[in-house]
Amino acid sequence: MSSSLRRRPAARPMAKPSAKGLNSSNRWSSLANLGEEEGHHQDDRLSNLPNDLLLNIIERLGTADAARTSILSRRWKPIPAMLSKICLTVGSSDYDYDRSKLTCDHVVRANANMLQATRNLLENRTSLYPIHLLRLQFFLGDESDSIGRTVADTISTQKVGSVELTLLTKKGGSQCSPDDFLTHGKRLKSFVDACPNTFSGLTRLSLENLRLGESDFPKILSISKQLEFLRLCNCDMGLLSLLEVEHPQLRELEILKSDFERVDLNWLPKLTTLSFACWISKHDPLSFGYVPLLQTLSISNTALSYHKMLKLSELLGKATIRDLHLNFESEKIWVKPEGPRELSQVFDKLRLVSLADISEECDLTWTMFVLQDAPSLQELSIKVWDHQCDMVEDEELRKRLKYTEVKKDACARWEAPASGFKHHNLTVLRIFGFQSEDKFVDYIAGVIEAAVGLEDIYLYEKPACETCKRNTKDSYPRTNKERIALRNIFNWEMCSLARIHFPSSRN
Repeated sequence: MSSSLRRRPAARPMAKPSAKGLNSSNRWSSLANLGEEEGHHQDDRLSNLPNDLLLNIIERLGTADAARTSILSRRWKPIPAMLSKICLTVGSSDYDYDRSKLTCDHVVRANANMLQATRNLLENRTSLYPIHLLRLQFFLGDESDSIGRTVADTISTQKVGSVELTLLTKKGGSQCSPDDFLTHGKRLKSFVDACPNTFSGLTRLSLENLRLGESDFPKILSISKQLEFLRLCNCDMGLLSLLEVEHPQLRELEILKSDFERVDLNWLPKLTTLSFACWISKHDPLSFGYVPLLQTLSISNTALSYHKMLKLSELLGKATIRDLHLNFESEKIWVKPEGPRELSQVFDKLRLVSLADISEECDLTWTMFVLQDAPSLQELSIKVWDHQCDMVEDEELRKRLKYTEVKKDACARWEAPASGFKHHNLTVLRIFGFQSEDKFVDYIAGVIEAAVGLEDIYLYEKPACETCKRNTKDSYPRTNKERIALRNIFNWEMCSLARIHFPSSRN
């Protein structure tokens, strides 16, 4: 993994150490010993209910609590073997979760408890009660092969609907050295080789913090024939490597914080949703091949000075999407505004566009290219926010890490057509981080003038951050007098019938 990516200061600070993952393993230690516990409680009213009704009530508990009910009486003893939803997790898959205090003993103990719990819940079942959902989260390493084989046996002998697997690494991404990524990759390869039948039945797979060989990702995809969801976080095949993705069933793909030079979506006939975040390539990080059903695209990046200004007409190719979400993470705008001639085909079916975390120093006029080029657009959402927790503000450090030294929207220029333009389908405009300033008022006035069918304008205050809790003064209109003044500007001076809303939510 590139050292530059690992040190990116824009990443969120590590959360306070949590016992979530370790407590999970302790929780499963009691479940692992269920076979040795005896209950001598008398039956109650619940025990007299029919099996299907009793099971419906019990399954509203978590899997661990539902399984523990078997010790209450003989009547309840079969409950674990009847559960249709089995969700067993240890550790946390949150990228910001601090794993620095996890020891090898913690991981070994957590996986051992997971193995015993998995066996207790899966090995004594009959085919009378199908499993609709089997979701497991555990660490790569000791006992993972045994857990995988237990799952494979269940898939081959039981009726199992969705099988979901999240594989964790002992170290978090920011703590991993290049050797750690290679070690994690070898462990995954060993796991796949030991449990191919487990992967053949997977519908969802989440991987993190590993480096594989060129043939390993294609092998995993070819074995996982039922896969519908794939998440790769901090995964690659080497610095600036090429990932080519082909799969007949994959519907959702998430690729986060990778060192790939480019990801080629060659053949994904059922892909509907793509999330792509944080790349280091100086070129287009994505290539869209055959993705006829792609509807939702989310792209986010903390762009540095060397990052290319992306032309969506070139990036998306023949893909025609409905929902587009772009996040600029309070830094450089990395999308180049284009005209209808370039984007007419790509934006033809767009219904919703969200432009998030635009730096407060940026003008908003450049975003009008979306309205001009997307004739079917129904909702436009803009979020303006400098999130101090995620930003690098020291000038020397910004220069050393190659953050932009010019205005963050310097390369995002939109030229309004001389004759203006009209939009007939936009009905909703949302602005998060609204301020009673000319920049915002003029922008809204421009949208009102263009969008002749605009019905609702929602103006939200700045998002609240529980981490930084900055008490900065702002100019959000909070009094009735201020809000009436704004409504007069938009409704009377602009002759607009759009309803102006001031939602209380900061989210």
